[in-house]
Order: sequence, then structure tokens, then C-alpha cells
Amino acid sequence: MHWSYEGAAGPAKWGDLDAASKVCSLGSQQSPIDLGVALKSQLPPLVIAWNKTANTIINNGHTIQLDFGPGSTLAFGGDSYTLLQLHFHRPSEHLIDGKNFPMEAHFVHRNAAGGGLAVLGVLLAAGKPNETFSKIVSTMPSSPGPAIKADPAIDPNGLLPTQRNYYRYAGSLTTPPCSEIVEWLVLTDTMEVADTDIAQFTTLYPMNARPAQKDNRRYVLRSS
Repeated sequence: MHWSYEGAAGPAKWGDLDAASKVCSLGSQQSPIDLGVALKSQLPPLVIAWNKTANTIINNGHTIQLDFGPGSTLAFGGDSYTLLQLHFHRPSEHLIDGKNFPMEAHFVHRNAAGGGLAVLGVLLAAGKPNETFSKIVSTMPSSPGPAIKADPAIDPNGLLPTQRNYYRYAGSLTTPPCSEIVEWLVLTDTMEVADTDIAQFTTLYPMNARPAQKDNRRYVLRSS
């Protein structure tokens, strides 16, 4: 199934492109959403234990993605998830009070027991250079193709802010098939990356963000 971010195969049509993607248009827990109206809550701390390297990097025709080997974990509230991959959206997919950010990083984790996903979102703002992001954009493949070995200096931990407060809600993948199996954890603190690095990513993907979806009375919780 061919899908894109604009035109006849754009987000408004995803649910019609393939029987497996019907939930993109019919689902009630679709992502992304505006996180602005959040309820302060006692949420469990995020325990992040990631390795300091990525295995491979790929331009998959929709974004730049890095894949990780076993051993990197995210735990919260008694559940443990394994880091599978990291990818980027421009601009950010999640909004805060109607405002988006220049980019958003998504760290996708899978629960070994149930198979559900936990995606950790980090909003990226323009500012001082970030070593990890600079290394990613300077080594990313300029055209779609097979995965290649990632630069060993790419440390995913470098894209995490010091503070780990976060928004949490039940949602979906933000690309087809839009499966509603995602525990969303979006950090409240942004990370700064260089304007020049954002511009370099933009030469490949000027817009690869799904528009905000209806919250359908879902609660968004925010750790305090």
C-alpha cells in the first residue's frame, strides 16, 4: 500500500487505501492529539536504560529511522518495554495548546509480554546544537534505500532532556495502519537542536507529520 503525507494518498485518505488501515478513519483513539488540556496526576517515573549506540540507519521513504539491538529498555508502572527504533517527524505531530514544534522524535518500544507499544515522544525546538541529532542528520541517507550501519557515535540518550515529566494517553500509531495499541508518553521538556540541522532534515522531509486527531473525550494525564 502506498501512502503519503499529501495528495490522493494523504492522511485524509489513509483509511480508504487498504482494508488493514480502516481504523485510520474509523478509530476512536487516534494519534497525534493536542496535549494542552492535561490533568495533573501522580504518574509512575520513567526508568530509561538505553544502550549508547544504534545498529542501523535508514531512509524508508517516509522518515529517517534508526534501529536498535536488544538490551535497551523503558520501564514504568511495573511494565517493561524494549526499544526498537527511533524516527522523526517535521513539524511535531503532537501539539500543546494548538502550537506545534519544529520537529518531534519518536522512540518506539514493544512490551515483550503483551506486544503493546509504548512510544516516547520528544519535542524538538530550534536552539543550540545537539550532538546526537547533528550526527544523525550528517550521516542520514539522502534517498530511500536499504538500512546501513549507523555511526557508532549516535547515542540516543543525547536526545533526552534532564527532566522526565511527561504527558500520557492511550492512542495509536501515527502512520498506517494506525493501530490503536500505543501508550503515548510525550516528555513535557523540549530538546534544542540546531536550526541548520532542522534545515538539513527538511531538505529530505519538509512535511511528514499527521494532523492532530480528535481526542474523543480521552484523558491526557501530566506527571507533576
